[in-house]
Amino acid sequence: MSAGGPAGEAFYEPLGDGRFASTRHTAGPWDPRSQHAGPPAALLGRALEQTDPRAGTLIARVTYEILGPVPVAEVEVESRVLRSGRTVELLEAELRAGGRTAMTARGWRVPATTAPAAGDGSAPVARPDEPTPPPHYFGYGHAVECRFARGGWHVPGPATVWTHLSVGIVAGEDPTPLQRVLAVADSGNGVSAVLDWDDWLFINPELTVHVLRPPEGEWVVIDAATTIAAEGAAVARSVLSDLRGPVAYGAQSLLVTPR
Repeated sequence: MSAGGPAGEAFYEPLGDGRFASTRHTAGPWDPRSQHAGPPAALLGRALEQTDPRAGTLIARVTYEILGPVPVAEVEVESRVLRSGRTVELLEAELRAGGRTAMTARGWRVPATTAPAAGDGSAPVARPDEPTPPPHYFGYGHAVECRFARGGWHVPGPATVWTHLSVGIVAGEDPTPLQRVLAVADSGNGVSAVLDWDDWLFINPELTVHVLRPPEGEWVVIDAATTIAAEGAAVARSVLSDLRGPVAYGAQSLLVTPR
């Protein structure tokens, strides 16, 4: 089934003038009133893609600053070219909700390389036959199908999980390849959790995604690991792949605190 579902469901309903109604599918695991960062990351990525697009280029890096909870409510998105150039450009997008800026994104747009492929291009492990239910009910958890090939929601440590959007990003639109990656890139810390969900919070105030190429097909594989340093900081890092191999790399700094 393609993203969007049989009834055309999506994370957002367009209201015009850059405004969107957030649907129940955006709700995250920590508080049902707040969104998982995946949907707004994809929505901001959509805005970057649509900002003065240029043929033969791709957005090679997106960094998100999550300035506070994004409510499951009406949001507004605005974008611009922050730094123009003949070859590379820096784009910026902002998501506002309830009269405040909740999330920002900056992305570098570069020309697609003409160099031969080099580096790690290994294909991911095979996709399991059965989906893995989320650890508890939350909107986003049921809007993205997950199939763990390694690890699991209640298996601490590194994990490899196949993901598929069961709903669209914006109603009436098919998600672009970049939007499919950005919609799940924020899940690295959740799928590779090293602490008990019931006792700890491990929330990221930022996310950076380096993109190699657009993914092919509707499935995105997340190969993730979380590291926590004693009396230091924590980070979750991810390799995102399609059937051919890596398409992007993600990293998240984590706020780790008892519930």
